[in-house]
Amino acid sequence: MPKIRAEKKSRQHGAVQKQGINFKTQIGQHILKNPMIVTSMVEKAALRPTDIVLEIGPGTGNMTVKMLEKVKRVIACEVDPRMVAELQKRVQGTPIQSKLQVMVGDVLKTDLPFFDVCVANLPYQISSPIVFKLLLHRPFFRCAVLMFQHEFAQRLVAKPGDKLYCRLSINTQLLARVDHLMKVGKNNFRPPPKVESSVVRIEPRNPPPAINFKEWDGLVRICFARKNKTLGASFRQSKVLDMLEKNYKIHCSIHNIPLPPGFSVKSKIEQILDKHNFEKKRARSMDIDDFLGLLHCMNEEGIHFA
Repeated sequence: MPKIRAEKKSRQHGAVQKQGINFKTQIGQHILKNPMIVTSMVEKAALRPTDIVLEIGPGTGNMTVKMLEKVKRVIACEVDPRMVAELQKRVQGTPIQSKLQVMVGDVLKTDLPFFDVCVANLPYQISSPIVFKLLLHRPFFRCAVLMFQHEFAQRLVAKPGDKLYCRLSINTQLLARVDHLMKVGKNNFRPPPKVESSVVRIEPRNPPPAINFKEWDGLVRICFARKNKTLGASFRQSKVLDMLEKNYKIHCSIHNIPLPPGFSVKSKIEQILDKHNFEKKRARSMDIDDFLGLLHCMNEEGIHFA
């Protein structure tokens, strides 16, 4: 008889089954299993005994337990009831049980409580919305130490001229100081994700810049839609001009400013860009001060983006 090959067993699959949990990778369940990485993330957060820590996606609680030993309270936000049960079972009957507070539900649809520090191995598909949910949260928190997909982390810290420099980069850096802490390989997770990961530290600017963030984001969105084009080309698009003309007419109506005969928003925009030497600039090489200057010039002339 032909020899029958034994079915190859996956060590990772065996470990998951041994725990009795099938992780849902479609919602980003990749549990950080390397205790050295867990310890390093907790240390980078510089936790204090009086701190209240927000953890998003605690999973089976590898990082949660480490933090509970160091802080006043950990608020763990988890969408999967199975993970909630696993986490509660892990601390049940221990001295740290009373310091754990669990919030069950989607963190993006939940009002965040007060916290001092956020530490999390995030589901990667919610990376961008959770960054801005945290940065726009009040009162201010001290810092966040977060695990992201490596390329997303690179975008957060990218500087003008970098290949990955984008709207995400400048919006985040406007509101916070962002530092890349360490790269984390796939095999530090169970089950391993398809991408490399990185840990980033985000420290909100307090006080925040004195600008209307919706206005700022409206301007940056136009400029980075084609970041390699000149600003002159970006602002000549018909959809952009239609939106700015509508906003300008509202501005004039509110402030009782008569529209001059034959008014052209295209000509007005071109005059502003040319007067302040922005016509030939490109978003890919402009820093925060450049965009603040452009926003100020536009607003002074009644051009608004929100």
